[in-house]
Amino acid sequence: MIDIAQRAGLGKTTFFRHFQDKREVLFHGGETDDWLVDPIAEAPEGSTPLDAIARALDAAGAAVFTPSRRPFIVRRQAVIAANPELQERDALKSLRLTASLVDALRRRGFPELTARVAAELGALASTIALERWIRSDADVEFGPVARHALDEVQASAGRC
Repeated sequence: MIDIAQRAGLGKTTFFRHFQDKREVLFHGGETDDWLVDPIAEAPEGSTPLDAIARALDAAGAAVFTPSRRPFIVRRQAVIAANPELQERDALKSLRLTASLVDALRRRGFPELTARVAAELGALASTIALERWIRSDADVEFGPVARHALDEVQASAGRC
């Protein structure tokens, strides 16, 4: 870890002030999920659960999956794919984010099962969108890719 801190131009103390361990560089565990749940809370009255999820996916594109962060995200996903321990950590973070979506939808008054189904569909759409966005041209924005993935997931679920 000292090597990581030095290569980043930081002292060990500064590194640990920002990150609990070296994995936190990839997972930012201390961040809140406000960027994801606030758009659900702010969705217009009468929005369906999936409309609210779509707003959250748009927010993810604006806050996390930005063109400037794209090179980091591509490298991050490659590192995670090559490391089973990091895959497990990524899966746990995904579960936590999905639970945040469920909670946000429940606070809007949607029934538990409806909130869970919408959140799971949103999480699946997000995963599909991330895979596609990483493989796409650098100038492609995440939001439209995520919206398209959500539409496809919703249509596929209707055919089950």
